[in-house]
Amino acid sequence: MPFYHRMGDIPRKRHTQFRRPDGTLYREQVMGTKGFSGIQSILYHHSAPTEMLRAELLAPCQIEFEDLSPLRHRHFLTANAQDRVDAVAGRRCILGNEDVTISIANAEQPMDYYYRNSDGDELLFVHYGTGKIESMFGTLSYVPGDYIVIPTGTIYRVVPDAGAGKLLVVETTSWITTPKRYRNEQGQLLEHSPYCERDIRLPEKLETHTEEGEFEVRTRRGGFLYQHFYKQHPLNVVGWDGYLYPYIFNIGDFEPITGRIHMPPPIHQTFEGHNFVVCSFVPRLFDYHPDAIPTPYFHSNVDSDEVLYYVKGNFMSRKGVLEGSMTLHPSGMPHGPHPGKIEAGLGKKETLELAVMIDTFRPLRVARGALQLEDLNYPTSWLPPT
Repeated sequence: MPFYHRMGDIPRKRHTQFRRPDGTLYREQVMGTKGFSGIQSILYHHSAPTEMLRAELLAPCQIEFEDLSPLRHRHFLTANAQDRVDAVAGRRCILGNEDVTISIANAEQPMDYYYRNSDGDELLFVHYGTGKIESMFGTLSYVPGDYIVIPTGTIYRVVPDAGAGKLLVVETTSWITTPKRYRNEQGQLLEHSPYCERDIRLPEKLETHTEEGEFEVRTRRGGFLYQHFYKQHPLNVVGWDGYLYPYIFNIGDFEPITGRIHMPPPIHQTFEGHNFVVCSFVPRLFDYHPDAIPTPYFHSNVDSDEVLYYVKGNFMSRKGVLEGSMTLHPSGMPHGPHPGKIEAGLGKKETLELAVMIDTFRPLRVARGALQLEDLNYPTSWLPPT
């Protein structure tokens, strides 16, 4: 979705001399994707980003998945997770495959280190809590409902405000962008898109640090977590410009698409990545055909797994889901409204539900660490009451 942006001080032309007040050169860094054929930004540092004191292997971070089990619908009560760490160390993976992992994090403590994911882009959805993201591109403040898109290779840390905070975390091995059908050939969001560039929040201010000491950057790469220690503060950028940077879109700015009869899930799409999409279910008016059935019909995702994370409200087609519930409906298996929900929805004028949906086009596996959060009665919850 990117559009050109610039912050701080930069020279008039790229790859030319750019000097500090004392006459020495700033260090230019080109940060790009797809081997210089994708989007990129150019950053100018007080010191070279390669001035590393030492590197250490910290720990493996591969996800341990459950053994093969019966194919069934799954429900995880993530509100029961009591981990109270920071936004990275506190991530508990629920589901994952070769393309994406889906985790929750109770982010209550500020990170006392910096982090960069070198495997792919990240998407942090703020369920509740406020705080800020301090990054090499500048500082972004976050509030509940924010989607925070962080490009691969970005050095950042999460600093929550006092009090509880919770994130839904999507980690990829690729990229995250806006759906192609919402953009013209120049990349501008079209008139029928459910949001536009005015809804995007960019870094608010560029804070340039020149402190020296020993600064830790934890780097994720290929299933392992590494420690890199630098003499210079990692956020020593004096200016940058380009198309690659972190940004925020709030789910409250998603304008729902409605119709006379029930509309399919793609109308809720908000982002896409390699082999997955992210959708936003927001408060909206229901269908207005006189005989419309507002509740979703039974359907089979014959080539995608469907994950729903319930944020708040009364989800119209489900019973027994709570705030923080996460459901998995595997590909090839029909799913739909629980008993009584179709009739209960007739004549309703609106829904106040808020949820995030993630559809993946390769099967998801359940992480071992999620099993203790599972509602084992969910697969049989469609049986009529006796």
